[in-house]
Amino acid sequence: MHVGRPVVRALRAMVFAAACVLVSAALHALAGGGVVPPHTLAAAMALAWIAAYLAGGRQRGMSTLLGACFAAQYGMHHLFAAGAGVAAPQVAGHDHGGGLGMLLVHAAAAAGSAWWLERGDSALATMLRLAVTSLGRLWTGLLILAGALVDAGFPGRAPVSHGAERRRVVLFAAVVSRRGPPVPLSVR
Repeated sequence: MHVGRPVVRALRAMVFAAACVLVSAALHALAGGGVVPPHTLAAAMALAWIAAYLAGGRQRGMSTLLGACFAAQYGMHHLFAAGAGVAAPQVAGHDHGGGLGMLLVHAAAAAGSAWWLERGDSALATMLRLAVTSLGRLWTGLLILAGALVDAGFPGRAPVSHGAERRRVVLFAAVVSRRGPPVPLSVR
């Protein structure tokens, strides 16, 4: 299974959106930006999910995720500022968009989210590869076991003819190891 499959891609996009939006909203409120209204959170979540789904066709590295998180934080800062203007009264002397503290909060949220998402994305890709490899080996083992059970001569089964056994031997003889130097033609 690949991380770009639609279901896995949608789940990865949901995690990206939740990480970026919820962390950003919490830190935005703590930095003095006011509580973000639910409809603004929902809009930010939908926009982040769409962007993450479109970019999630394959596993992304830290540099790509860092850029995406910074862009998301920049957009959410402006979205939250517009939404918080209605929900929270402005404190006298507080310029919502221009403070160094707000910039640092969003930058920290972007860096933390990118790091967390990159680690999670790598872990998910590793787990999917291991699951697919394990299932492939399990399937191969079941096929070998089924072949051995048929050869054991279950009651009601016809004994395996030498033709079927020869086909199985030919199947395994087709696997050739290519390690080491080439065999001289006189030995073949």
